Amino acid sequence: MANINQSIPDFKAEAFHNGEFRTITSDDVKGKWSIFLFYPADFTFVCPTELEDMANQYPELQELGVEVYAVSTDTHFSHKAWHDTSDAIGKIKFPMLGDQTGHITRGFDVMIEEDHMAMRGTFLADPDGIIQVAEIHNGGIGRSAKDMVRKVKAAQYVRANDGEVCPAAWEQGEQTLTPSLDLVGKI
Repeated sequence: MANINQSIPDFKAEAFHNGEFRTITSDDVKGKWSIFLFYPADFTFVCPTELEDMANQYPELQELGVEVYAVSTDTHFSHKAWHDTSDAIGKIKFPMLGDQTGHITRGFDVMIEEDHMAMRGTFLADPDGIIQVAEIHNGGIGRSAKDMVRKVKAAQYVRANDGEVCPAAWEQGEQTLTPSLDLVGKI
């Protein structure tokens, strides 16, 4: 799996975004926070619930300076057809990358080779293109976009506040920790 503190892989892909096809590259991603939301396939069951959930959180993510990239091994043409026919997928305003060759999916090391499908993987990259969060779910377990928003806020806080860390289940505005010898054994 792509690892924490590792750069996102180089890529170039066609995407369906806001009613148009466009090319997106790894260079386009750098300079802002990015979520890569890998899912197995268009026109399936758990996937549309996750993508709709992320679409519902997308305005808040945009306010946080985050772009979301949905990625599957389907084509950008398939993404358009799904977007045009599904009420849930029709809510999506973020780019849907077609990765029919599997280059991006393999680059993040989430390819299920025998099925030529992506695992249910989520990666958060900082503006330098460095992975800060990486998680994989079993195919039958849907993800929570709301929890990813919480993780984005924590990652942004840690980046902006050198020396501070966010404890478990931290929410924006709550107390953080400053690791030091004085804290050892007191938490």
